[in-house]
Amino acid sequence: MTAMPENQDTDGPKSLFDRLWERHLVVPETPETPAVLYIDLHLVHEVTSPQAFDLLRERGLAVRRPDRCLATVDHSVPTAPSSWRMRLADMDVAARNQIRKLDVNCGRAGIRLLGVNSSRRGIVHVIGPEQGATLPGMTVVCGDSHTTTHGAFGALAFGIGTTEVAHVLATQCLLQRRPRTLAVELVGRLPEGVTSKDAVLALIGRIGVGGGTGHVIEFRGEAVQAMSMDARMTLCNMAIEAGARSGMVAPDDVTFEYLSGRPLAPKGEAWEKSVRDWRALRSDPDARFDAEISIDVSELAPQVTWGTDPGMVAPVTGRVPESAGSRALQYMGFSAGEPLAGRPLLTAMVAWS
Repeated sequence: MTAMPENQDTDGPKSLFDRLWERHLVVPETPETPAVLYIDLHLVHEVTSPQAFDLLRERGLAVRRPDRCLATVDHSVPTAPSSWRMRLADMDVAARNQIRKLDVNCGRAGIRLLGVNSSRRGIVHVIGPEQGATLPGMTVVCGDSHTTTHGAFGALAFGIGTTEVAHVLATQCLLQRRPRTLAVELVGRLPEGVTSKDAVLALIGRIGVGGGTGHVIEFRGEAVQAMSMDARMTLCNMAIEAGARSGMVAPDDVTFEYLSGRPLAPKGEAWEKSVRDWRALRSDPDARFDAEISIDVSELAPQVTWGTDPGMVAPVTGRVPESAGSRALQYMGFSAGEPLAGRPLLTAMVAWS
């Protein structure tokens, strides 16, 4: 008999992650094999999907659940409204070929595509929420690391590679080892002029760019509850910059107000039923996490990255550390010990804050 993975005591208190993992578990993991998770929403774009569709054709496989996929053109086109009527002839060859392939592949598979001339297209991490396709309690994947953004809605969202894109297209499932869990409590309220990005940069500065490796981060606390959905999306988007597998925020009235009336969100009685279910998607007070961190953000200053990764960060009122590496300083044009507010743009930020 295989031992139950850590934190998978189904009779005990549960975290938000526990609830979503258990709801979507098709086959539990063993020491030899990863778990099989069902995927509710697969977001597809033109850069990581062509090879995946080619792989399916080579193996004679069809897309398992086209109704669980949503595609958009993203990386190869600008997002300005004036670009909605772009002509393929105006794009470079690589972008043109990627967009044409996505159009053909989605047409063959029956996947909804927000194409180059759709006013509903946009950044792949944003169109899911904007359209109401990303909903609390879902598992969401996309061939892009910042898919963690969708965790702001109480979803379990993973960025995946091209081979995994093909696997999800063919099976609507993902092979995944159970991550560890990290609770990040943001205590207090953010001061005026300080944003969610400052808060998550302060976290990364504390734990480093590898501090979240192998973990799903749940962001919680008074500061998170007071944030807009855009701000929560920033938190979860940046979880990947700490090395985390994903980031999450429990859904609440702010979430429901954002999603209400979106084109692909439930309507009428289905909406009311969904909201009742979503309200239960939160961690129990005594839920266990593999690690917990608390940060008081009430006196947090705007954060500035002085180096070459998000962990090289300091308050705008601070200085470049004396221990800063020479290569990072050379690249950025800073000197060890230099006041960050000495630069014209940063001085303006200090005055504004």
